[in-house]
Amino acid sequence: MEDIVRRTTTDAVYETLHDEIVSLQILPGTKLSETEVARRFGVSRQPVRNAFTRLGNEDLLIIRPQKATEVRGFSMERVELARLVRMAVELEIVHRAIEVWDDKREAKLAENLALQEQAITDGDLNTFHALDYDFHKLIYVLSGNPMAFEVMLECKQKVDRLCMLSLEEGSAAEAILKDHCEIAEAMSSGSQQLAQAAVRKHLSRLDETIALVHKSHPHYFE
Repeated sequence: MEDIVRRTTTDAVYETLHDEIVSLQILPGTKLSETEVARRFGVSRQPVRNAFTRLGNEDLLIIRPQKATEVRGFSMERVELARLVRMAVELEIVHRAIEVWDDKREAKLAENLALQEQAITDGDLNTFHALDYDFHKLIYVLSGNPMAFEVMLECKQKVDRLCMLSLEEGSAAEAILKDHCEIAEAMSSGSQQLAQAAVRKHLSRLDETIALVHKSHPHYFE
């Protein structure tokens, strides 16, 4: 029973810190203390230490013995690798999705796009970011390959913080929504060529994002 409680507490600490780091509520370079985090959550230091280890394994924290734990900055090398892997996987997923695409699947994607548009109208970029996540996950699920999304997710998380910085600009969200609409339209047309071209265009925006963030926030990079 004690182990179950400990795992549950670790999950709660991990999930909260993970969301705060990815959403930039906790910025790169921020030092985290096991003692202070434990006090914040009202738990012992062990579940906090376990959560730190998980976040470290995901390259979100730098854990050094006898030194303060620190939120990891962006690494150009890790970002480029994540970009390459995600591009390869999503091109294949779109290919498979088109093979089974129908009106029911199209309607589900259209519902998500409508919510994205509403989030932009409301100026709610946090909701838009969540819907952006859901849009890509939907394509995996509707193509019949939900487990592939879980595999790709680790790569996606490595650049999510960069995406959040770029979404400080409302115009960036509008450009992303336009890309999403182009992907959906291409898939509905049944054209593999158009769909994969739309995916390449969309994911290549990461190059612009990296350049923008590196220029405006150079201290966030390792």
